[in-house]
Amino acid sequence: MTVANPPLDPTDGAASEHLANLQALTDSSLTQLDVDDLLRELLTRVRVILDVDTAAVLTLQPQSDALVARVAQGIEDEVRQGVRVPLGAGFAGRVAATRAPVVLDHVDASTVTNPILWEMGIETMLGVPLQSGNELLGVLHVGRLSRRPFSDREVELLQVVAERVAAAIQTRQLNIERAATTLLERSLLPSRLPAPPGLRVATRFAAAEEYTVGGDWYDLFELPSGQLWVIVGDVAGHGLGAAVTMGRIRSALRAYTMLDIPPERALDLVDRKVRHFEIGTIATVLCAALDPPYDSMRLAVAGHLPPVLAAPGRPAELVDTIISAPIGTPWSIERSSTTIPIERGSVVAFYTDGLVERRGEVLDVGMERLRRATKPGPPEEVARDIMHRLIGSTVTRDDVALVVMQRE
Repeated sequence: MTVANPPLDPTDGAASEHLANLQALTDSSLTQLDVDDLLRELLTRVRVILDVDTAAVLTLQPQSDALVARVAQGIEDEVRQGVRVPLGAGFAGRVAATRAPVVLDHVDASTVTNPILWEMGIETMLGVPLQSGNELLGVLHVGRLSRRPFSDREVELLQVVAERVAAAIQTRQLNIERAATTLLERSLLPSRLPAPPGLRVATRFAAAEEYTVGGDWYDLFELPSGQLWVIVGDVAGHGLGAAVTMGRIRSALRAYTMLDIPPERALDLVDRKVRHFEIGTIATVLCAALDPPYDSMRLAVAGHLPPVLAAPGRPAELVDTIISAPIGTPWSIERSSTTIPIERGSVVAFYTDGLVERRGEVLDVGMERLRRATKPGPPEEVARDIMHRLIGSTVTRDDVALVVMQRE
């Protein structure tokens, strides 16, 4: 049954004991633990405070609409066997579906989908949802081997505990995700830049300050044939998911270039892969392929901003090229490329939109700012000047990737 509880009376002696118990569940010594260790410690304390024989946290897997046992104390088999409970099914599924506490005084196959619990002799159970605002994170449930029922006070205490557990899960997971995303994103950038004779290259990468890092990247590599590839891209979204998807697209592009195909065909193959295996992903990608002596580049662009070309003696200009739809769009198209001549002494700047986009400003303003900042010269100096004039002390909302290439 679903229960509603009266507010806790702070003048009640039992209330004081509950509040002391709650302090034991939220003391500062827990702040240094990672998520799973924190949950184990909290469940250990919950078992003592509520005098229960088992306690478990099941977290929601949104992609499958199921709860998965993450941490358990007392009956750890739930985690060891990878218990999964569909939303709405059984005891935990009902807690998640109703988003309300549920007390169960009869545990068997008709009320609990997980056979481990009734086979181990659990007689009564109490479950509460783990929520952050309107977002469901999972379920916290406890059980007893005796038929001793759960009181309203115990229901209320477990609800308060659930609030602390949900906050801890979300905060700790966010911190871990940020760290993991940063490591992943930076590990996917090339550790060494190619140095083909006749070309010089400089790069910059700056992660967003206001938001979690996203899916921006750049890549430079030489094929066995001596052909040089320059790639910049941006996967829509932020966080670990965007960074992981970026890594997959980057790896796929590298693999397809080994087929000795032009950049537009490589983009077509990546697009087919993304639309089949990464449904819902949208990414912009620019690919440039250059053969020695690097007097031209074959450029294919999927929804990305065009590079800037600065030739000696002339103002810099946005490269006039064909821009096809981004990767992952729901319609199938055949992409094309443009061959761009590169004079000696020319500089080409490839970048992601975080360099030029600003809140409350039309994109053309940022593009013009970049055009004026790009001049022929040593790539390191050009990259320094571009970042100084376009970023400066700006707190960026998005990652910034920049590749500056000069034909000597």
